[in-house]
Amino acid sequence: MLLEEETIQFIDVRTPKEFDKGHIKGAQNIDYLSGRFNSEVEKLDKTKPVILYCRSGKRSAKSSKKLLNAGFAEIYDLEGGIIKWKEAGFETKF
Repeated sequence: MLLEEETIQFIDVRTPKEFDKGHIKGAQNIDYLSGRFNSEVEKLDKTKPVILYCRSGKRSAKSSKKLLNAGFAEIYDLEGGIIKWKEAGFETKF
């Protein structure tokens, strides 16, 4: 399963406040709405797969476009965000 691979960069693009209320295990928080989003993304490895998610999918879709333009090769957007993740019965961490 893709989520279990060690080379995956799992990115939660919600705000830190949203992230602290519950996130997917192993996710790193890079707030799409912050002024540091682009500089934080540049610290990621462009050769490794990236999985993005937010609350419902809108911010992660916008983030996907930014990563694509920044030269990332393999980008996945978690459809429906953390809302669908929870609805499917998957757990979150605090």
